[in-house]
Amino acid sequence: MPRIVTEIPGPKSRELMELRQQYVARGPFNVTPIFAEAATGALITDVDGNEFIDFAGGIGVINVGHCPDEVVSAVKAQAEKYIHTCFHVAMYEPYVRLAEKLAQITPGDFPKKTMLANSGAEAVENAVKIARKYSKRTGIISLECAFHGRTLMAMTLTSKVKPYKFGFGPFAPDVYKIPSAYCYRCSFNSSYPGCGMHCVERLERFFISEYPAENVAALICEPVQGEGGFIVPPKEFISGIKSICEKYDILFISDEVQTGFARTGRMFAIEHFEVEPDLITMSKSIAAGMPLSAVTGRAEIMDAPAPGEIGGTFGGNPLSCVAALEVINKIERENLTDRAKQIGARKIEKLKAMQEKYPVIGDVRGLGAMVAIELVKNRKTKEPDKETTGKLVVECYRRGLIVMSAGIYGNVLRFLTPLVITDEQLDEGLNILEEAFANVS
Repeated sequence: MPRIVTEIPGPKSRELMELRQQYVARGPFNVTPIFAEAATGALITDVDGNEFIDFAGGIGVINVGHCPDEVVSAVKAQAEKYIHTCFHVAMYEPYVRLAEKLAQITPGDFPKKTMLANSGAEAVENAVKIARKYSKRTGIISLECAFHGRTLMAMTLTSKVKPYKFGFGPFAPDVYKIPSAYCYRCSFNSSYPGCGMHCVERLERFFISEYPAENVAALICEPVQGEGGFIVPPKEFISGIKSICEKYDILFISDEVQTGFARTGRMFAIEHFEVEPDLITMSKSIAAGMPLSAVTGRAEIMDAPAPGEIGGTFGGNPLSCVAALEVINKIERENLTDRAKQIGARKIEKLKAMQEKYPVIGDVRGLGAMVAIELVKNRKTKEPDKETTGKLVVECYRRGLIVMSAGIYGNVLRFLTPLVITDEQLDEGLNILEEAFANVS
C-alpha cells in the first residue's frame, strides 16, 4: 500500500533531479519528480523511501507486474550464458522459440513468421517496410488521434502535433490520415449507433477524392488508441475498414504495442473485433520491461524482404527473448486476460460513480483493464480541461498514486495498472484518485 514519508519529491530525488537537469537532455519528459529505488508487483519505492501504487505501469509495459520472479530468474540465467552474439552472426534458440510462440498466440489460422526489434517505433518502421516490399506500393494510411512512435515514419503516422511532431519536419512522404472513430468527439457530429458509420465511408471517399487505392500498401491502426486517449471504436469501424482494405488488396496492420498481452481482456485487442490482421506490431508488455518488439504476420508477407533488408544489431536480444517467453507463460498460466476484465469492471464501476459526483468527468471508457476518463470544463460543450488533468496527476502522486495523462488535447487520465495488482491496491488507488478529485474540485 502507498506510504509517503517525505514531501514529494524527497531530498534524494531532488538531488538526483539537479543532476538530471545538468546532464540529461530536457526532451525526455517525466510524469513524476521521483527517482525509483525498487519496484515489485504494482508498487514502486523511490530513493527517499516513499511507496507508490503504480497506475501507469511504465506506460503499459508492466502488465505482469514489476520484477516478476519468473522473468528475473530467466534473465539472470541467460546472462550467465551469453548476453549478446547478434542474431545475424550467431543465432540462438530463444529468438526462434519466441517467434514460434508468437505465431501460436497471435490471431489468424495461417502460417506466420516474425522478426524481432527493440522498440514499438522500430516495429512500426519495419512493418511499413515489409508492407511496401510485399505490395510493391508506397502509400500508408493511419488514423487521426493515432500514436505510433517518435522515429521518422512512426512520427509521421502519429496524429498529435505537440509535442511529437512540432518542429521536426519534413515528414516521411506518402502517408495519409483518415478520421478515427472517436465517438465522444465525432468528426461528423453524429452519435453512435445511429451514425451511419461515416468514418468508415470516409475511407472509400478518400480513394476517390485524395489518393488511389491502387497505390496504398497498408493501413495501420491501434485497435484501441492509446496515447490518443484510450479511444475504443465500435466493432463496425474496425471490421468496416478491414473489409475495405480487403476489397483493394491493402494490408491491414494492427498496432498492438500498447494494447497487447492481455491488457484489454484478450491476448490482443484486435481479437475483440473478430479481425485477423495481416501484420501485427508488438512491444511494451511483451517482455516485462526488457527492450523488445516484434512484427508478426502472414509468412508470405514477412518473407518479402530479402536477407539483410530488415533486422538490427540488438534486435531480439537473448535476455529480452527469454523474458518474453516467461511473460507469455505467466499470462497464460495465471489467466491474466480474465483478470484484466475484472480490473476493468472494477475501475469502470468506481469511475462511473465519480462521474456522477464530479461534472469535470465528461466520459468514462475502456476495454478490459485499458480504462480512461476524459475531463471537460463543460459537459455540453465538451471543452477539454487540460489544466485540471495536470493538477490531478500531481495531487495523485503526492498522495502515493502514479497516474498519467493522454489524449490529443491532454485532457485524459489513463490507467495502465499491472494486471497482477491486488483488489486492495486497486481500490486504494481509486480512493486516492477520488481524494484528488475532491481536492481539485
